[in-house]
Amino acid sequence: MKKSRIPWLTVKLIPLLALALLVWWVIWFMVMGSLMSLEELRGTIGPALIGAEGYSIWPILPTWPTLRPLVALLLDTPQFFVMFWNTFRLVIPSVLGQFILGAPAAWALSRFRFRGRKVLATIYIALMLLPFQVTMVPNFLIIDRLGLMDTTWSVILPFAFSAFPVFIMMRGFDAVPRALLEAASIDGAGHFRTFFKIGLPLGVPSILAALVLGFLEVWGAIEQPMTFLRDPSNWPLSLFLPQIVTEELGLAMAASLLMLAPAALFFFFGQKYLELGIQAAGIKE
Repeated sequence: MKKSRIPWLTVKLIPLLALALLVWWVIWFMVMGSLMSLEELRGTIGPALIGAEGYSIWPILPTWPTLRPLVALLLDTPQFFVMFWNTFRLVIPSVLGQFILGAPAAWALSRFRFRGRKVLATIYIALMLLPFQVTMVPNFLIIDRLGLMDTTWSVILPFAFSAFPVFIMMRGFDAVPRALLEAASIDGAGHFRTFFKIGLPLGVPSILAALVLGFLEVWGAIEQPMTFLRDPSNWPLSLFLPQIVTEELGLAMAASLLMLAPAALFFFFGQKYLELGIQAAGIKE
């Protein structure tokens, strides 16, 4: 008689379910918070945020659901839409720049053999590992010298020249069969034609994976806009949330939920390409 494997499956599933609930609780927290009245929010998390008396207790469901925070955000907060649009003004050119500048660089590092190639690739990896706090001063000096301070280009250009997308694309281009490139060379295809006809089509998974990660990085960026953008009219949505005072807790919950939505949707539709990009990066010729 075979032993039942259900208990073992249960033991394995319990930690996974606990981690999943821990992640989903944050989203549930924002969704329910955006449906609560200001009085209920003050009664639940007021002691933790505004120093009210008592203990913070978060209910699973709101006592009296209301759409007032969402209505106030969408109808009575025009600066939210300005910053929402500013965020796309930063994200779209940055991601396009990562593709236009990063794909040819990744192809050259992956497929060309020249003196100093390994050193250059090592420099890219080192730049990828450096946090923004290390590169902030050089970026600030260069942007100020170019006269781009307090413009959207002061945030777009550092992201467009980021080393991380180059590394992801380079690992994807490494999986392109060399025999295919040799056949294209025999047929008379030059470097540019080989790149556009073979490199880009076969490197789509790694390219899209890099662009998805780039979108998520720029969308949630807060240090770069805070450093280079002084005029509030140019601020992205990531700088809108810190400006909300504690008396507007419902507005903060609704704004957090709407800010999360584009990034979550982009990740949801790009998750397949992320997986394909990781698989392509692990393939050795």
